[in-house]
Amino acid sequence: MESAVANYEHFAHVRIIIGMVLGISVVRLVMGLSEFLQHPDRKKIYWIHMCWALYLFLMIIHFWWYEFGLSKIRVWSFGVYLFLICYSCLFVFVASLLFPSNMAEYENHEDYFQSRRKTFYSMIAVLAAVDFIDTALKGFEHVQALGIEYQIQQASLVLLAAIAIFVRSKVYQGAFVVGLLVYKSVWIYRLYWVLG
Repeated sequence: MESAVANYEHFAHVRIIIGMVLGISVVRLVMGLSEFLQHPDRKKIYWIHMCWALYLFLMIIHFWWYEFGLSKIRVWSFGVYLFLICYSCLFVFVASLLFPSNMAEYENHEDYFQSRRKTFYSMIAVLAAVDFIDTALKGFEHVQALGIEYQIQQASLVLLAAIAIFVRSKVYQGAFVVGLLVYKSVWIYRLYWVLG
């Protein structure tokens, strides 16, 4: 049995599977956000929660586009395939944390988000750490092209998320997510429209 296979048609297969998994994340976010439109009197927006939903949506879209870099992988193995599927599933878990199936035991989204704060920020840190591995899979040249800023960016995200696990301050959480949204938007702009 072959443990590694040549690129071409396998890259397309992997992208389709990743797309299906990420699609579940997007659906979860869109359905969760649409409830605020469906029930504006019952569902009150908690701005930190909303900013994280927007950030996760931006991350999913960016990740999906970013995976074009996988075309640089010349030989595919089951291990790489498994890693990428698991990485994609992390986005589904985070989207599920933002929009749970049932919130009956919570007063509102603020109450829910703050009660799940540690798990949520742990998952954000894991996503940032796993992104290092995903980037390395695309090759040394790819890592070099992103520069030291990428490494600082991801390490900072892990550190800031770790702080948010222990710091309950809503001011910190708000500044964290707003800063992250602005930085990520500028990073994507620079990466694809200025540098690309």
